[in-house]
Amino acid sequence: MKFTVIGAGAMGLRYGILLAEAGNEVTYIDTWQPHIDQIKKQGGVYVMRDHQDRHLVPIKLDTPETYQGDPDMFIFFVKQMQLTDYLKRCAHFIDRQKHYAFTCMNGMGHIEKLQQYFDDDKIIGGTALIATVLPGPGEVDFMGKRGAGKMNMCPLNEKPDKMCLSLFEELKKAQMNPTLTDDFTGTLMTKVIFNSVINTICTMFEIQMGEFGNFKGAYEMGRLLIDEAYDVCARAGIKLVSSRDEEMEALDHNTRIDMPLHYPSMYQDMSKNRPTEVDYINGYIVKLGRKYHYEAHTHQFVTQAVHLAEFHRQNLANQQAAAK
Repeated sequence: MKFTVIGAGAMGLRYGILLAEAGNEVTYIDTWQPHIDQIKKQGGVYVMRDHQDRHLVPIKLDTPETYQGDPDMFIFFVKQMQLTDYLKRCAHFIDRQKHYAFTCMNGMGHIEKLQQYFDDDKIIGGTALIATVLPGPGEVDFMGKRGAGKMNMCPLNEKPDKMCLSLFEELKKAQMNPTLTDDFTGTLMTKVIFNSVINTICTMFEIQMGEFGNFKGAYEMGRLLIDEAYDVCARAGIKLVSSRDEEMEALDHNTRIDMPLHYPSMYQDMSKNRPTEVDYINGYIVKLGRKYHYEAHTHQFVTQAVHLAEFHRQNLANQQAAAK
């Protein structure tokens, strides 16, 4: 298949590079100029796995303005707050009735934006429990052994067509361990709930996932957030793809066993003084609850706690800049 990955960040590079290794043609589109300049200067991206075996992988990289391709499918891996601008800049080469869009972005809100540019039967959503880090411009670090992690995917109309099934097979070849589900909203919301615990708590305390998982109060903290989110989804009529107990088991396994040394992507954003996606994760749960007359107080507190951590980080950065 021919893929164009929009957003050559950590996850975009991981998906694109592994799909290319599986025999697919992959092009990337990005807008972060230092990243673009470094990739062009060194002739590709330096790829590592668990900080080891650093090697250069040549890639084809364009900006929205220089891209001239016509892929079978666009893969979107940008931050929620970046998507609107990316779509506007890419609109001139998107054919809504022809092109497909696939995404495993964190949070909620991106599907509605994609619907403005792609027909509903051309949108495939997904979630990924796959850890990847972008240490700096022009390099990426895949966390975990080859084949580590897993993902869920589901077409928006919940009717897999030939293109969706082809994507599924290519993701299998790339060892992304996909599962094809039959409930679109439930699939996406289950990952939002997972992130609403791990991403936010690890970010506000600036800790690795294993530090949270091995904390004796981790179960109680996680259960509080999960039960509140599941109560919201029950009121909204959203059927999640795992039970509350299964979600707790997944949290425990991912934090203590699969990815104990990983800092979630939300922390990676905050540590570089970039806005986090907490409003699209915990904040989304709060908004959804209010729509159905339910106050998700714990998620509201956590949302503001992350914003406080962002505020503190930015103040430190400003003070350090002023002292120079």
